[in-house]
Amino acid sequence: MTLRRFNAFALYEVLLGVAIFVVGVIALGRMVENCLNASTISAEENVVRQILSDRMAEIQTAPVVPDAEKEFKVNSSYGMVKLIQKSVPADLTEPDNTLLSGINLVTLTAYWQRGRVPRWKQIQFYVYRPG
Repeated sequence: MTLRRFNAFALYEVLLGVAIFVVGVIALGRMVENCLNASTISAEENVVRQILSDRMAEIQTAPVVPDAEKEFKVNSSYGMVKLIQKSVPADLTEPDNTLLSGINLVTLTAYWQRGRVPRWKQIQFYVYRPG
């Protein structure tokens, strides 16, 4: 009687291969989820950055001195953004200690929520109004 040899994979080898494949698919799914979250956060911050930029342009082009404190609420595609504007005299001096007047330091701060996490972004810039 002749013995035949079967060249095949054992069940444990197949199960090990399937387990490795499943771990790879799960890891790939997590990476895609992280990329989507990062993309959403980036788009949200771009919207807030644009809101800050628009308000900065309005202040810079206005012929009057910026308000000392002002609050706005802007409805965006990512929810309500609270924009707080503060303006103080800059108190800048020349090298010979001459006080530069008419220059204000304006601070714009945007507050919003992502999920339940509060987020904020802030810019500061100078505005000159002679007078």
